[in-house]
Amino acid sequence: MDNFVNLVKLSVGSESVETLADWQATRAAQTPDGLPRHVTRMWPKREAEILAGGSIFWVIKGAIQCRQRILRLDEVFGADGIRRCAIVLDPEIHRTVSALKRPFQGWRYLNPGDSPADLPKNRDNDDTLPDDLNRALAEIGVL
Repeated sequence: MDNFVNLVKLSVGSESVETLADWQATRAAQTPDGLPRHVTRMWPKREAEILAGGSIFWVIKGAIQCRQRILRLDEVFGADGIRRCAIVLDPEIHRTVSALKRPFQGWRYLNPGDSPADLPKNRDNDDTLPDDLNRALAEIGVL
């Protein structure tokens, strides 16, 4: 039995894994120590389980396509003075088997047993399938 839990989150505005990586390389998306982060309004109640080895699985164009290991949760305050949670991430992005995911708001917990597997490293540079073909293959369980 796994002692950790993952998160799943829509990568709003990302067109591909590459555009997610490009955004995370900008100063606006980084912590003061240069790590990528995602700031969210809610603090996860299952913090200890997340920090015990969890990852954030990114939904891009309607499907989970990649993940990043979660390193820590930082407290940050917005310009409005409201406390928020910065999910600090390992910069390495692991491509995963594509898994369809309906739109949702915020983030959700994702049990390790329900998480898509990582693609082998040698497939990281494979040509990306067109979105409609990728979606059709995922719908019938091929990917």
